[in-house]
Amino acid sequence: MRCNLTLFRTLKSKRGISPILATLLLIVIAVAAIIVTYAWVMTYVGTQTHAAGTMLSNDPLAWYGNRTVIPVRNTGTSDVTVVKLYIGVSQSNYTDVTADTNIGAGIAISVKSVNDIVLSWPNSLSLSWQSEQVYYFSITPNSGAAYQFEQTAP
Repeated sequence: MRCNLTLFRTLKSKRGISPILATLLLIVIAVAAIIVTYAWVMTYVGTQTHAAGTMLSNDPLAWYGNRTVIPVRNTGTSDVTVVKLYIGVSQSNYTDVTADTNIGAGIAISVKSVNDIVLSWPNSLSLSWQSEQVYYFSITPNSGAAYQFEQTAP
């Protein structure tokens, strides 16, 4: 019994941190969590905004006997230069055909405008385009992600 009484007195005499200190500690932890979250979100938003600056799309392709015209549209918020064109007959097998195009050192496309990439046949992929064949295209700009699409030859 005496042991229990001593233990009770010992526990009763111990003091915890004051409510004011506990509140301040919780505020400091919350502010630190907010700062870390803010830093992460700003890094993510900055990356996404930069990528959105170079959004490419394409208008319908024109297939001629020995060339294919690819109208590329810049729907982003900053000018872009197209530097590479890849083409393939499957999504997993692209061939670099930049040397067989008018890209040269790059084709500049201003914001909200269209510029044509002209692909000549024969090229590194094939001697000529095949009717009803699905071709997979990948257009690589100087910044941002590559734009990929597929098109069936007429």
